[in-house]
Amino acid sequence: MPTVSPRPREPLLSRLLQAGDPCIVAQHQPALVLDYARSRELAARAILAGTGMDDLQAPDAQQAITPTEYLQLLANVAAGLKSPETSFMLGQQMLPGHFGALSHALMQAHSLREAIALLVRFQMQLCPLLAPRFCEEGALAVLYWTDSFGAGAQRGFLVEMHMTAMTAMCRWLGGERLPWRYCFNRTPPRYTEQHEVHLGEQLRFHCHLDAMLIDAAWLDRPWPRANAMAAAVARRAVDAAHAAGSQRSLLCALYDYLLEHIRNAPTLEQCAIEFGVSPATLKRHLARHGSHFQAELDQVRAHVALHLFHGGRHDNDAVARHLGFHDANNFRRSFKRWTGMTPMLLRQGLQAYRLQSGDTSAII
Repeated sequence: MPTVSPRPREPLLSRLLQAGDPCIVAQHQPALVLDYARSRELAARAILAGTGMDDLQAPDAQQAITPTEYLQLLANVAAGLKSPETSFMLGQQMLPGHFGALSHALMQAHSLREAIALLVRFQMQLCPLLAPRFCEEGALAVLYWTDSFGAGAQRGFLVEMHMTAMTAMCRWLGGERLPWRYCFNRTPPRYTEQHEVHLGEQLRFHCHLDAMLIDAAWLDRPWPRANAMAAAVARRAVDAAHAAGSQRSLLCALYDYLLEHIRNAPTLEQCAIEFGVSPATLKRHLARHGSHFQAELDQVRAHVALHLFHGGRHDNDAVARHLGFHDANNFRRSFKRWTGMTPMLLRQGLQAYRLQSGDTSAII
């Protein structure tokens, strides 16, 4: 009896979303941006240039645009309005959104933890341009954001938009303003009035992550709007509509892979094998997102190093070994390149801040 050769496995890369793939439904978040632009009486031609859309009033129900086009739409609106409040105002209307079962599930979330879990699981539908990542550090909960498709110069705009969206949604669903603290991986803007109005006064710049921090005790406090029966129905609808979960972008999948294998010092060649392509092909795809392998690896290494240092249980040698460095001096030089400071200066700064304020938000 003849043997049947197994079908070759489809390369992982071919199943991942990239910046040029039409994967963002125009009637979802892009429609909210268009509506805001229209309310500010911006010219349609300027708003839609380079976006793949030709109707300011009502995007086609079946139309999907690429992440590159969505970024262009946001850039057009920001340039047309020339207002420091644009990112914050767009964030105010971003979540829970109008995404059918997913938005209904968010509105019925019984706690902050459940809302974050939905946001992380269905990132491509709810916040496609930045990926939310969540971790708990003892008594502290951290929600931080990584790039999905290569935001480039628009990163700061997107961070403000997404942090505002999360803040506004939690305030509405939780029935009160939650005591978030905000960390920005950037220099402070000339004026912070809009940050203070929409986010509050707990702002820190020159950080190493774009993150929102809150005491972990807030994660499981019941939200007053939640209804147990409605929540169960909403979760079943979400599971039925999104049986396979949410797709991932190339940058998100690479971050996940590097994070999982960081102790083994992953290389470009190893990642290429995992993604089912040649190293040259993987380099080419990363370049299309404005990045390269070393930058992605350095980002993950920096995040892991910060996590280990902030726990207070690891010295330079231990963190260096964890990240696959055989020489602590090489690690010290690399850490300074990633963060702009030496590990010793970071630890001293953290210790001084804790002694001064007793505030664990310094861990970022």
